[in-house]
Amino acid sequence: MKLSHISADFAILPRRGRFPNFFHDHCRRRRDSAHYFPEKDQSRFTSAAPGQGLRARDFAWGGSLLGVAAFTLLELLIAVAIFSVVLTAINGVFYGAMRLQSKASRSVEESLPIQQAVSILKRDLQGIVAPGGALGGSLQSGASASPSSTAIPSGATTIYTSTGAIDQTSPWAEVQKVVYYLKNPASRTVPGKDLVRAVSRNLLPTVREELIEQWLMGGIERLQFAFFDGAAWRDSWDSTTPDPATGQTNTLPSAIKIQLDLAASYGEPRKAPVQLLVPVIVQGSTNR
Repeated sequence: MKLSHISADFAILPRRGRFPNFFHDHCRRRRDSAHYFPEKDQSRFTSAAPGQGLRARDFAWGGSLLGVAAFTLLELLIAVAIFSVVLTAINGVFYGAMRLQSKASRSVEESLPIQQAVSILKRDLQGIVAPGGALGGSLQSGASASPSSTAIPSGATTIYTSTGAIDQTSPWAEVQKVVYYLKNPASRTVPGKDLVRAVSRNLLPTVREELIEQWLMGGIERLQFAFFDGAAWRDSWDSTTPDPATGQTNTLPSAIKIQLDLAASYGEPRKAPVQLLVPVIVQGSTNR
């Protein structure tokens, strides 16, 4: 049925297949209501001659009969553009926060072995034992130090410290021998070397001295010990040889400084070195 055949008084209504059902029922229930057909709109219906049909735009969506407003294509494009900008900003902030969290977690993971190694080094140096006596060994470091075992490389630093006691029930003495040196890592893909702490609790061995290696951390490029004799810093120290300034033996430095140069991976910037300065309070008896 064509729209031109619809009369002004809605005597003939279109079938349900032509227009939406809710529009068809709505118009049929309230076709004479002033709410849906104000006077200014009824004039065009009543003034229409009998048999003169309504125009198709009167029943179109968004027409005066429904009073429903819609978005234009330009408004939709503007809304989509604004949504895209907001989504891009949120995406950048989210991924920035994720990268920051990953970087912070990596920094914490890298700093934990350093803090543990520095803490052990500081405890051993603070508990250093004066040379001389049956259980008091010498302090040797640098090129003049002779390794007591084939597993220890030349130039390792050997100290005797009073940090051997674990608890009150363990059968270990307080004094122990500790050797610090660098060792090649098991994996060649890892940059730098491993910092190793070798410990010997038997200070009076009958056959052969046994050293137990303890891995402290990896990624060390260089380990440096410096010893302050009261006037200047020295790269090496050997308490068994006479001091060149005083001529005395069994002497200890006034302070010990340790510097750990961290190795960087390929393409990464060079990391700042880790330094530790520990004053030596105890002094041993000399030969004079």
